[in-house]
This record gives sequence, structure tokens and C-alpha cells, in this order.
Amino acid sequence: MNVWKVAFFVLSGAIVLLLSLVIYWATSPVDTPIAAPHNTIHKSTDSVLYVETTAEDFEKMAMKYLSRELKNSSLPIDVEVNDSIQLFSEIIVFGVTVPISMKFDPVVNEQGNIHLKQREVNVGSLYIPSTMVLKLMDEAIEFPQWMVIRPNEEEIFVDLSNLTLSSGAKVKAKKIDLENNYIQLEVVVPNE
Repeated sequence: MNVWKVAFFVLSGAIVLLLSLVIYWATSPVDTPIAAPHNTIHKSTDSVLYVETTAEDFEKMAMKYLSRELKNSSLPIDVEVNDSIQLFSEIIVFGVTVPISMKFDPVVNEQGNIHLKQREVNVGSLYIPSTMVLKLMDEAIEFPQWMVIRPNEEEIFVDLSNLTLSSGAKVKAKKIDLENNYIQLEVVVPNE
């Protein structure tokens, strides 16, 4: 057998194996558990404030905290809040920058944390399953510990119990009604 034929078959096999591994990695399920919420019981000496805000102001707050936490990230992230929460970013696929936009519906749980349930995903003009997009974003961007990407559940979990403001205050979501432009938050400020 000719040496070139052997080299051709070895190279072809290596390419097929590499491509198979990439496809397997991109489509394999990832289970990201939600950490147990921190103790959110406030002391009797703490001050509790209820803040009512609009989607526009909530968007500004979210962008402030995200930009502070993601300042070392190589990929940009932008958030827009209107009738849904939209996340804009980009990923690099085979050396090509592809824009991503995702729409989420916010759901507040009993602990005051937010589940952003994915409603829609657009990756340039390509069709890529939303679980794969979330998985790629989780790999490419180092999100803060209070944001948990959960590809199998098609959601981003915003763990507000892990978010502490610079003053030591804690935040809980009470109600998010984007259709009526109404968001209510509970802010617990320690007085000790």
C-alpha cells in the first residue's frame, strides 16, 4: 500500500473523529444545579425597603451590575428590558463572529430569585438549538456566581440571594410584570 494512501486515510479518520467530538460536545446535555439559597431571613434591626421601578430603570441597574462583573469578558453582553428581557451578545464560531439575541420571560420564585425562561433565540441567520447556544455562552463567558446558565432547562437563573450590594444590602425580587411596566424589589439594609 502506498504511503500517501495511508496518510490520507489517517488524516481523514482524524478529521472525522475531531468533527464527531465537536458535535458530541455541542449537543451533550449539561445539568447545572442551583445552589441552595443563602439565608435571606433578615434581623429585626435591619431596614426593609420596597422599591417599585420601571423596566427602563431595571435595565440600567442590570447593565450596571453586569458590566461591573463582566469587565474582563472578551465578549460583549447587552441587556434590554421591555415586554421581555432580551440578551444580546456574540460568539465566535470557526473564526467568524456571529450575533446572538435571546428573549426571556422572567419568573420570580418564592425566595425572591429570578428564573429567566428562554422564549426565543436568534443566532445570525443560523438555526442552532437554544440549549446549544446557552451552553456555548456558558463556556465562552465567565458569568458572575449569581448568574447560573442552565442549558437543559433553557433558562438563566439569577440568584439574587448571592448578590450583595456594596453597602451590604441584599435584594429580592417580589414581582416582575413587564406587560404593565411594573417591577417590585425588596431591599434589606443591615443596620449593624
